[in-house]
Amino acid sequence: MKPRSFAGRMQSVAPSATTEVFKRVAELRAQGVSIVSLSVGEPDFEPPLHVREAAKRALDHGPFGYTTVAGLAPLREAICERSRLRRGVTHAPNEVVVSAGAKHALFNLAQVLYEPGDEVLIPTPSWVSYAEQVTLCGATPVLVPCREEQGFLLTPAALAAAITPRTKALILCSPSNPTGATYDAEQLRALADVLGLHPIWTIVDEIYAELYYDGECAPSLASVAPELRERLVIVDGVSKSYAMTGFRVGWLMAPPTLARACETVQSQATTSIATVAQLATIAALHGDQACVREMRETYRARRTRIVDGLAAIPGIRCGMPSGAFYAFADVCALLGRREGEQLIANDLDFARVLLERARVAVVPGSAFHGPGYLRLSYAASLADIDSALARIAAFVATLF
Repeated sequence: MKPRSFAGRMQSVAPSATTEVFKRVAELRAQGVSIVSLSVGEPDFEPPLHVREAAKRALDHGPFGYTTVAGLAPLREAICERSRLRRGVTHAPNEVVVSAGAKHALFNLAQVLYEPGDEVLIPTPSWVSYAEQVTLCGATPVLVPCREEQGFLLTPAALAAAITPRTKALILCSPSNPTGATYDAEQLRALADVLGLHPIWTIVDEIYAELYYDGECAPSLASVAPELRERLVIVDGVSKSYAMTGFRVGWLMAPPTLARACETVQSQATTSIATVAQLATIAALHGDQACVREMRETYRARRTRIVDGLAAIPGIRCGMPSGAFYAFADVCALLGRREGEQLIANDLDFARVLLERARVAVVPGSAFHGPGYLRLSYAASLADIDSALARIAAFVATLF
């Protein structure tokens, strides 16, 4: 006897495109194929030494049990203090919920806030999971295109035009995955002026905020528009800034009532997250921040190398990102060409054939609602970047 069918929501949600590329790369490497991967948004550094030492101490001495659902009190205090230093904004520990990565924090928010009939505004190109998490809740993601000539940034006019009586929330990401675009304080102020006219939530994903190339930290809406505080959520974590992706520690900072609701959802899912990861994160936030600056400067050099290299390949255009560690390259001029018998009709074809023929892994822009582009991560060594650029140039030269 066959079991009953899956929930209907599974008909409307897609798997993460980035994890699908990662899976294919793993398959090819298992076959002994040499792949240069610029596909995964993961630092190629080790976590700082003082973080690893803290994790070792935790393994040796504990504590080993559950923590409170929202996270260890010393961790939430460290998060508040680090945020105060970065943003100049004061939060209390009861406004913080620590989750298994920023994605988990965003998922908790989706479960608490979105329901059928709601609309959630998502400026695009955007990270792959925002729209899918909205859809899983039965709400409607409203994609608001942001053109390259506008710096891939949401304009106040586009925001105002997209808001309807059904709008529940806006999700911003600054610096952006996949474009690296970053809102300056003036641009955030202009958006805040529109948001102030409407009773909607604003969720700002700042996971890449310390990987910003025009200063120590990207401007935050929390700093620029304190009047939005009662309906503003900041999502952050240690995955990118401290190269701690595998530790799975992220958090949200929100008004206490929303934080408690997210805590309730999490209490029925993961309860707390791993204690050893929380203790390592305390060390990251309290420790010497030179490691963050050093990684940022390394990314800066890689950014120049990959953008200049892409721009030198006929048919590819690529602007200079101001944050994160992604280059978002326009390949529209190469679409419609052929590689042997294979027609390169769109960016999905380009990425697929590039992987199978040239053995370079990138993510198609369509996965981020940015058709005609490719996302290339420069969280990779200069040697890998140079190798990838050489392979891409050779591949493009074969197209006709």
